[in-house]
Amino acid sequence: MEKKKTTRRIAVLGTGGWGTALSLVLHSKGHNVTLWGSTPDYVEFLKEHRVNKKYLKDIPLPLDLQITSDIEAAQKEANFIVVAIPTPYVRKTIQPLKNSYVPGTPIVSVIKGIENETLMRGSEILKDVLGGPPIALLLGPSHAEEVARKLPTTVVVTSEDIKLATEIQEAFITEHFRVYTNSDVVGVEIGTSVKNVIAIAAGICDGLGFGDNSKAALITRGLAEATRLGVAMGGRKDTFSGLAGLGDLITTCVSPYGRNRLVGETIAKGKKLSQVLEEMNQIAEGILTTRAVCELAKKYNVEMPITKEIFNVLYKDKDPRTAVKELMLREPRSETEG
Repeated sequence: MEKKKTTRRIAVLGTGGWGTALSLVLHSKGHNVTLWGSTPDYVEFLKEHRVNKKYLKDIPLPLDLQITSDIEAAQKEANFIVVAIPTPYVRKTIQPLKNSYVPGTPIVSVIKGIENETLMRGSEILKDVLGGPPIALLLGPSHAEEVARKLPTTVVVTSEDIKLATEIQEAFITEHFRVYTNSDVVGVEIGTSVKNVIAIAAGICDGLGFGDNSKAALITRGLAEATRLGVAMGGRKDTFSGLAGLGDLITTCVSPYGRNRLVGETIAKGKKLSQVLEEMNQIAEGILTTRAVCELAKKYNVEMPITKEIFNVLYKDKDPRTAVKELMLREPRSETEG
């Protein structure tokens, strides 16, 4: 017997590519979806033209997909709230929700980054602002452009509450969007944050004209760094061989869509970070996450040489070729830990 579908009322906060793509996934399952944006003028544009020209310009938005700039109205009577906001803006953006938030309403975080000032992960920021709501993470190798075009994608939903994880899994899963469950919140968030740093390094490889050997080595050793940090912080080692670890790392390091990879490529070709930031119209999470991950590495006494060199390239104007040379000439050691 076919399982009866449950229709939910869902608020998606964030009109970037990912928030829009997830709104389309949820809408395709028949849920009552409201997409919220922080800029009233752009929200009106979306409502009128029914296309997100900044991020998903070729994907039409259904007429019955509700769009609003009123955050209180967006989450009214919602069964759960999806937060698709870049890390640097999460705290400020979510603050107005605090007054109207109904305690106990689950939050689904798709945040991939670490707050510089506090070193908090996305779920920790949300708990800090909203007072400890039930939280699940929906993360993994998933470009908005491909999800919106209904290309097969697989992600992981993570929560300390497996019942909540299963509920969110059921709400999102479609024939194009497969969702697994996981209970390792720390590991999943660290994996999907550190991969943005390694993606900048991957872009540097591309910008310098390196080959497949270089990229394979970078992904492998980058994964080792993410794993070391994640385990030191309480995550599980096996998480890093899954979708939120190796899976997300591969996608971000090889994809032409990857903003972090593009940052590295542009810098390797001679531009300074200040120029890259001036020319970008989107957030590349890895830029700020690099600083935060370096601080976490110090705090937990974890060796992360690739991350350290990316910090030097971004913030100390180190020549990328010099950084690569010094990584290659580090003291010889065993590949395996311990």
